[in-house]
Amino acid sequence: MIPTVVWGTGNVGRAAVRAVAAHPTLSLVAVLVSNPAKVGKDAGELADLGRRLGVAATDDVAGVLAAAPRAVVYAASGDVRPDGAIEDIARALRTGAVVVTPSLYGMYDCVNAPAEIRDVLVRAAEEGGGTLFVSGVDPGWANDVLPLLVSGLGSDIDVLRCQEIFDYSTYDQEEAVRDLIGMGHPLDHQPLMLVEGIPTMIWGGQLRMMARALGVELDAIEETLERRPLETAVRTEGMGEFAAGTQGAIRLEVQGIVDGTPRIVVEHVTRIHASCAPDWPVPPDGGAGAHRVIVEGRPRIEVTVEATDEGENRAAGGNATAAGRLVNAIDWLADAGPGLYDALDVPLRPAVGRLGKK
Repeated sequence: MIPTVVWGTGNVGRAAVRAVAAHPTLSLVAVLVSNPAKVGKDAGELADLGRRLGVAATDDVAGVLAAAPRAVVYAASGDVRPDGAIEDIARALRTGAVVVTPSLYGMYDCVNAPAEIRDVLVRAAEEGGGTLFVSGVDPGWANDVLPLLVSGLGSDIDVLRCQEIFDYSTYDQEEAVRDLIGMGHPLDHQPLMLVEGIPTMIWGGQLRMMARALGVELDAIEETLERRPLETAVRTEGMGEFAAGTQGAIRLEVQGIVDGTPRIVVEHVTRIHASCAPDWPVPPDGGAGAHRVIVEGRPRIEVTVEATDEGENRAAGGNATAAGRLVNAIDWLADAGPGLYDALDVPLRPAVGRLGKK
């Protein structure tokens, strides 16, 4: 068994605890939390698992890492504290652990990652013999391994498009919805995620990784953005009211340009309510969210994936698959040895030993 720590119990961390508990070769040995109200609670309760796991949450980072766990699922946020996340992850790497995380956008493509991030993590891995794999929470597989797999089913490709469509009305992270994305703010408000260059910082690595796999050079990465206001006020159960006239939907693209044409595209269509921007792409059957890969070429191929989890928290399905991709890579990474890996290195793993198990 591989002794495994889950660091953080937010949207991704809860799913990670469930994934570790279900994995036949992983053993959950600790859960790290920052909220004092969670300290001492059983991991099964925090993860909404419906049963106790016998592991009490703790905020003692030093004590947990001193025990030299073989693996760490780092699920703490890196959105508003990237330097803190880098420091935490480097600290875990120096213990010799396999570290998997969605929290470092800049490391999606570890080959072309910014030197100021990559060098810190390379040194930490070399010092301790640690192993790192970063894959996105949006989820990463929808912007790397899935489109690349589907691309191999045809002959000619004009455009490879990765599309996330999502209704955030039940998302359990108000700060991200209102402040980072800007829902509920006036259209002239500038939220962090929509600042020019930030989408490229987040998803550019995935474009470069796909280009590398497809054997093409990107001339440039470009961005497009559209914002729509709510026509009427809407109320959400967890985040309250979003006023009419405020931002209710965004549609952005991060485009990999090849020979002057957008050829590899990551697109996000995000709403706070289904009534906003109904002419934009919507999930099949009016669902709350979907991830879609579209290969424009011969043949034209379209694959849509919908995942649901945690009842009314409709973002939880994507979070769960993102966590699953990371957790299910741990045993492969443990055998692969120290260093930095990305999605082109780490294969998708079948759910061996889990069919029909609860």
